[in-house]
Amino acid sequence: MTTSTQFQQLQSQGFNLIPVYRQRLADTDTPLSVFARLKQHQQAYLFESVEGGENWARYSIIGLGESTVFSCNEGQLTIQKADGQVESFECQDPFQYIRDFQSQFKVPSKAELPDLPNFTGGLVGYLGYDAVRYIEPRLNNVPDADPVGLPDLWLMLSKTVVVFDNLKDTLFIIVHADTQDADAFDKAQSQLDEIESLLATPVSLQAKPHTAPHFESLTGKEKFLESIETVKEYIRAGDVMQVVPGHRMVSDFDGDPLQVYRALRHLNPSPYLFLVQGKTLSDEKPFYIVGSSPEILSRLENGVATVRPLAGTRPRGKTKEEDLALEKDLLSDEKEIAEHLMLIDLGRNDIGRVSKIGKVQVTDQMVIERYSHVMHIVSNVQGEVAEGVDALDVFKATFPAGTLSGAPKIRAMEIIDEVEPVKRGIFGGAVGYLGWHGEMDMSIAIRTCVIRENKVYVQAGAGLVADSNPDSEWNETQIKARAVIKAVELSSNGLIL
Repeated sequence: MTTSTQFQQLQSQGFNLIPVYRQRLADTDTPLSVFARLKQHQQAYLFESVEGGENWARYSIIGLGESTVFSCNEGQLTIQKADGQVESFECQDPFQYIRDFQSQFKVPSKAELPDLPNFTGGLVGYLGYDAVRYIEPRLNNVPDADPVGLPDLWLMLSKTVVVFDNLKDTLFIIVHADTQDADAFDKAQSQLDEIESLLATPVSLQAKPHTAPHFESLTGKEKFLESIETVKEYIRAGDVMQVVPGHRMVSDFDGDPLQVYRALRHLNPSPYLFLVQGKTLSDEKPFYIVGSSPEILSRLENGVATVRPLAGTRPRGKTKEEDLALEKDLLSDEKEIAEHLMLIDLGRNDIGRVSKIGKVQVTDQMVIERYSHVMHIVSNVQGEVAEGVDALDVFKATFPAGTLSGAPKIRAMEIIDEVEPVKRGIFGGAVGYLGWHGEMDMSIAIRTCVIRENKVYVQAGAGLVADSNPDSEWNETQIKARAVIKAVELSSNGLIL
């Protein structure tokens, strides 16, 4: 725990936002039970991770959003400040504004507080696919507005965090004291007392049945197949090598987003499991993002940037023998291999833009990762970032992922704008955090649903190359969406298997 003497020492070293924390046993708590107690706040999040499809990662993170929120839509940046006041103005580069905002915080790192986990707070939320328009000005053919009504990006300041150490069965309760307050340490202790009290209250995780979903494609199969033919014409003309068009499915929804998350983490345990709840500043209506993404968009940690292209898909087999046969079929499929190699090259190029010369390497190449309903070919590309490069530079260099756009990336995105009728919204964007010390971890928003105003939305895409079969690509989108749709169905059944 942070002592008063330690706090004063850190304050004297010039830190202006200091973590004040307690650590205790968590053998009777779970990340889900803690989130269920804290989700009464309008803005909160839960991040978990399963490594290799089988083992829970060491840390799970539950956090609360503060009053400060950044929201940007169609060139209009809206900020809700700490006092609740909202201001809005035109802004063509929200990334620079976010960078300037974060630079004001001087927070001790693990060097000063070695017992703390890597992430103790920062900016948390999402950057939708259409945030790319603030990076690449050539994308000026903007589709119609996203019917879900969410902004292009939405990030909340998070200074109150509960981190589970799943290895040691302990949890950290962390708040941050603003040293400008004369009684900052005492206030932080009071905050910790309040959270401790809240965590001691009884909570029910009983899942109540709700109306069974009925998903329909907003595009429809016929129009999606037409868009595939349009894309293939561009490929045949030599305009582009690969494009990843998608479509959106929607159903009425009257259930609890937390129960959908519980179902999804059971059905499709993945490296990035998340539930983000917030409200839009424009109308103060709540939204929920529930996902189990298998794929990093980009990560920056200890000066190393990582992307992990995931492309090439088969359904899981019903038996071990069938599963291995499907793996062999996938790794011998020339179309899938060509597509994946193209995306490795794209990843190397993206990471190379922000890395030192000669410091980019492929650390995993074309390995198979298995999930509940699908298996994928996966590779890992890393680079040691150049001097002066920060997390937002890495994000901008790698966004959006080639696996959700295509190659060459900019031309592929122009074609996506042409064939998809509305803005993508969160699909193909990123969900994650920008930490206090320049660290970043962003997953790609796939295997994800958005819940808002009694509707649940699921999107999926297909990677098209010259010899793609339209019906097969449509089926691939159904396979990719299956885990999330099944999770909504399971939650409607009260989580009874």
